[in-house]
Amino acid sequence: MRDFLIKLSKIERRYIYLALFLALTLPLIFPPNFPQKMSPTVKSVFEFIDTLPPGSHVLLSADYDASVLPEVDPMYRAVLKHCILRGVIPIGMTLYPQGAVLALDAFKEAEEYLGARRDTDYVFLGYQAGYQAVILGIGENIRSVFPKDYFGTPIDSIPAMRGVKNYKDIALVISFSGSSIPITWVIYAYSKYHQKVAAAVTAVSAADFYPYIQTGQFVGMLAGMKGAAEYEYTVGKIMKDNGIEKLPPAKAVKGMDANSIGHILIMLFIIIGNLGYFATKRRK
Repeated sequence: MRDFLIKLSKIERRYIYLALFLALTLPLIFPPNFPQKMSPTVKSVFEFIDTLPPGSHVLLSADYDASVLPEVDPMYRAVLKHCILRGVIPIGMTLYPQGAVLALDAFKEAEEYLGARRDTDYVFLGYQAGYQAVILGIGENIRSVFPKDYFGTPIDSIPAMRGVKNYKDIALVISFSGSSIPITWVIYAYSKYHQKVAAAVTAVSAADFYPYIQTGQFVGMLAGMKGAAEYEYTVGKIMKDNGIEKLPPAKAVKGMDANSIGHILIMLFIIIGNLGYFATKRRK
């Protein structure tokens, strides 16, 4: 047994790299769909939306670009689908020029898989420049900032926007971002207008936002691919329970499956290497 461990600990690097390559690639092709349990911060956002009465409005601000697409985009798509499944009307917008195209693709996916109807089941306002001016303007009258939606339709002509004037008519704002923009929403929307705010951010920036959760300035937070996978997995289960057979690609769940298997394999190699080291030392 000792000789076997010593021999095993001396595996050539190329075989280790090959094993890692397969461990990270195969789950993306043949996803095992490991169960994803929601963490407390993700669960807070989910339960807030899940308990809203149908017809409520949630503002989804796609404040991200392609550089953080793998982590943040699945969050946006999952939360958007959750809103539509619950009968909550998502209002899409962005403070990033690049965010408009990315968010629009998410709404098109909701049309394809859930039959969502523009101007009835959702609204897409598009991009508007000036972070502070836009956030403050929505607090007074959303029509002063977005007189028309992304497609050129006057706001007053959109059925889903009837009765929506400012933050008083919006249950929650979620900022999806890879930067510090969620803090800007806290400073201007939460502090001045007492608007409830949540964040959906990259894993590397999540640590900066936990203090805002502890103080109650954020309702909750989706952090990194793990947070995206947790939300995406739960929404997928809801879609199945509702009899929807054709499901959209679960990109975040696939990514977490590959990460999990890759990390397990790395841990296994570390254990093998240590056992081989101690076996060699003992024989000497």
